[in-house]
Amino acid sequence: MATIKSTNVVWHNATVTRDRRQELLGHKSAVLWFTGLSGSGKSTLAHAVEDYLFKNKYHTFVLDGDNVRHGLCSDLGFSIEDRTENIRRIGEVAKLFTEAGIIVLTAFISPLQRDRETVRSLMPHGDFLEIYCACSLDVCEKRDVKGLYQKARSGEIKEFTGISSPYEPPSDPEIEVDTGALPVEGCVEQVIDLLVTRGIIPK
Repeated sequence: MATIKSTNVVWHNATVTRDRRQELLGHKSAVLWFTGLSGSGKSTLAHAVEDYLFKNKYHTFVLDGDNVRHGLCSDLGFSIEDRTENIRRIGEVAKLFTEAGIIVLTAFISPLQRDRETVRSLMPHGDFLEIYCACSLDVCEKRDVKGLYQKARSGEIKEFTGISSPYEPPSDPEIEVDTGALPVEGCVEQVIDLLVTRGIIPK
């Protein structure tokens, strides 16, 4: 059954604008979109970057894949269609965070290039920073404390990214971080350098 979209809605322009919020907070807002295989270090890196930014008095929030599926996306499964809808919702939420002047960090596998590009298209140019957590499947499996890869290989988990469902690495990310080899501190430094270069936070 097709979803009926509301037609009697009008966008309301806020009195307190994004520019005013950014001026108050002392930095620009942006979406840091961490993508990579399960176990590639997306959440670890996103939270480490947030910790650095928070300690330096920047306003941030992490949208984590598992956490979002407890609420906003609790009705979705892991089919390609549901994954697409999951990413669409996250993109819209992330966009709202940028309007609030926040640096939002998202940690989602987001396996399909087209879905990530859809989110990028929601934002003004320069707001969406795609951060590819590059890590080999072998290393990801060795890090897998939950045993998800083993379950996927045995057929217990269906449609698992990297095993029975595809992952499409970014073709042109803002930055590729070697999370499979570098220590977390080195990865954080690369992301912070990107934010400085892009003028999101002061040098």
